[in-house]
Amino acid sequence: MSRFARRAFLAACTFIVGALGLPSQTLAQPARTVRILVGFPAGGGTDAIARLLSEKLKDELGMPVIVENKPGAGGQLAAQALKAAPADGSTYFISHDHTITILPMVSKNPGFDSARDFVPVAGFASFVNAFALSSGTPAKSLNEYVAWVRSQGQGKGVVGVPAPASTPEFLVKVLAEKFKLDLVSAPYRGSAPMIGDMLGNQIAAGVGSVPDFIDNHKGGRIRVVAVLGAKRQPTLPEVPTLAELGIAGFEDLPFYGFFAPAGTPRAAIDGFSAALAKVIAMPDVRERLTALGLDVEFMTSAQLASRERAYAKAWAEIIRASGFQPQ
Repeated sequence: MSRFARRAFLAACTFIVGALGLPSQTLAQPARTVRILVGFPAGGGTDAIARLLSEKLKDELGMPVIVENKPGAGGQLAAQALKAAPADGSTYFISHDHTITILPMVSKNPGFDSARDFVPVAGFASFVNAFALSSGTPAKSLNEYVAWVRSQGQGKGVVGVPAPASTPEFLVKVLAEKFKLDLVSAPYRGSAPMIGDMLGNQIAAGVGSVPDFIDNHKGGRIRVVAVLGAKRQPTLPEVPTLAELGIAGFEDLPFYGFFAPAGTPRAAIDGFSAALAKVIAMPDVRERLTALGLDVEFMTSAQLASRERAYAKAWAEIIRASGFQPQ
């Protein structure tokens, strides 16, 4: 070996030995940017909530927080992306009950197992779904809508839902059975395109979350005529619950929470959870979330997991009773 080759070899060995002696955090740097995955298009309720929280979280976490939309299949694509993401504290998924709890029960191959592939990080709110009408529909209440549908071609009607095999779609099935109507669900890739068609009077009715509808309802462009849950909503005190209208079984409230890939370090989970708790305690954030129709409520990782299990149990019975077969 030549003198030059020996020197090069010794230099390489010195570098390798030095690198092996470096602290572990130098070799595997902690996350410098946090991604929040959203399973629905920009402009919808979940997207608005994610962007509101991300603006505050970046200050609490001391690093950039970006929102990444991966719409499709009721959040399934975003959930699959979370499963494939590195478990290093850099990626979180903001989701409500549908993707995490219901979708695995109605899909033969969702591409993820919530209990195995994800870890609950923290919850921050519960919310209710609502039945709403486009402004071009003459009905001003659910009963008037039922009467109107009956007058339109033998009781046939189309109701938009933000995702297939979701809470909204099961509600449509229940309404069709109760009122003896031929109601057909029209699944969309999220609430934003559904509401776009409602604003354009392409569909007469839709089911979605109160955060999805609230601004257009207050602006008179869409009419919310019934809400799910056990009580009327503070943001919609004039709107009756389904239970008031004689339709029981939709009292359990869905939830919003953050989830991380399984194996994410506990320190990262605890840090994100603590930051979220501070953010939702801020008066301006709480006020905005409440205005969107959310009941702000911090849940620890363990509390969110317990909430998820209880909701899954309740919906397993609803799905079984409906006769729905996984697709």
